[in-house]
Amino acid sequence: MAVVFASLSETGVLNAAAIPILVLGAIIPSSRTCFVNFCQAILYFFVWCLYNLFWQPLAKIPGPKLYAISPIPYFYHLLRGDWHATLKQLHDRYGPVVRFAPTDVSFITAEAFKAIYGHKTAGSGTRTFEKDELFYKDRRPHATIFNSNNEDHRRMRRLLAHAFSEKALHSQEDIMNHYVNKFIEKLTEQAAQGKAIDMTSWFNFATFDLIGDLAFGEPFGCLDSGGYHPWVRLTFQSTKVTAYRFIAQRLGIGHLLAHLLPKKTSMAYQEARFHVLYPPSQDDKGMAQGEILELSDGLIVAGSETTATLLSGTTYFLLINRAKYDKLVDEIRSELNSEDEITIARVNQLSYTVAVLNEGLRMYPPVPIGLPRKVPMNGEVVQGYWLPEKTGVSVPHWSAYRSDTNFLEPDSFIPERWLGDPRFASDNKAVLQPFSMGPRNCIGKNLAYAESRLLLVRLLWKFDLELMDSSKRWDSQQTYVLWDKSSLDVKLTAVNGNKEMSAC
Repeated sequence: MAVVFASLSETGVLNAAAIPILVLGAIIPSSRTCFVNFCQAILYFFVWCLYNLFWQPLAKIPGPKLYAISPIPYFYHLLRGDWHATLKQLHDRYGPVVRFAPTDVSFITAEAFKAIYGHKTAGSGTRTFEKDELFYKDRRPHATIFNSNNEDHRRMRRLLAHAFSEKALHSQEDIMNHYVNKFIEKLTEQAAQGKAIDMTSWFNFATFDLIGDLAFGEPFGCLDSGGYHPWVRLTFQSTKVTAYRFIAQRLGIGHLLAHLLPKKTSMAYQEARFHVLYPPSQDDKGMAQGEILELSDGLIVAGSETTATLLSGTTYFLLINRAKYDKLVDEIRSELNSEDEITIARVNQLSYTVAVLNEGLRMYPPVPIGLPRKVPMNGEVVQGYWLPEKTGVSVPHWSAYRSDTNFLEPDSFIPERWLGDPRFASDNKAVLQPFSMGPRNCIGKNLAYAESRLLLVRLLWKFDLELMDSSKRWDSQQTYVLWDKSSLDVKLTAVNGNKEMSAC
């Protein structure tokens, strides 16, 4: 109990209420200590619940009372993998601002997105919302571009910016085409066998091999082997660890998690990672070797898994909406005359293709949850609510993109909403920020767009696609920060490409 009340005192909450309880514990005979401690715990919990419900600064924000009392319901759904769906239900019931834990608030508006994640200009009166350390930081010795402080982030981003620029993207197009060609070649071999193909895996194979080569000069060999490299497999197997680690950090027992992870897995992870990296050089103005190694983990996932997720989700929604699929195939096979025309510049001109992938990002955002930030010192006003410092705030992508306050027919796959259809003029399109926004938005945004457009166009140029019955409910998935995707079983039938050629 001493620890509990010490914690209570440090937060400056309920100090007055704690005094009589402490006095009571001091005057009662020691033989009854256990009973007294139990009573103290019950009383403390009761007062704590009342405080969170009625007197805490966030008490006026809409949300279920059970969630306002304790973070346990939030943690429960995180562990179940259905937090994205649960939070959407809360927003559907309580509106665009929801308190989902004693000190956490969720928003689903474009205004909140800008306030929390956007650029802060001098004299604007707004301040930077720092990333939540408990969510982003693990027990590794070096920070990365994903969890570093603002100063280190600027340094790392400056060093990486040239590799993700438009100029670099076009200079690397030959490398990209090499893996797109290999992707099509391997799928042609698989399709000839007449069996259903797991497109979730094959999209992963292509994007992981490509980012491996672009970032480190060596692919993972997934396309050649038709299977996952050990490092890639471990990446998927560790998806749930992020949620577990965050909860452990919030409960103050994060240091115990390292002892619960299998040592063999940890060793295999290190060996696999070192196998694909070149020894980095060290530069006082650059990144230390440890920083580069830590950065590699997140860079590979951010540059591959998320793009593969977009392609998997978009393919699924196309195949359960055949009219949209047919319209996209018609654009690709009528606008293009040969595979040689399928370049980054050309696919960017295919308006329906671009709209389809935008709608894919809306319906199936690669990161469905909200990435938490902390309110700065002295508090801040967001969406009309004053929030005290250190309040956790976020905009959950899936909840925001599937809300009827932002989009007409939010659960329907309608690419036309991105093409000026007047029926969707009231859509709040500014809320679609799958790559986040502001100074810490995704540095690989251009690469992701180029990859996804090239791979999708080449796929639909070469093959007719049919969804297998085994994947009719593919989108019913759990999330642990990222989607826990199952196999997307698709039948591929090779075609000639251009419509006129196909008719021959």
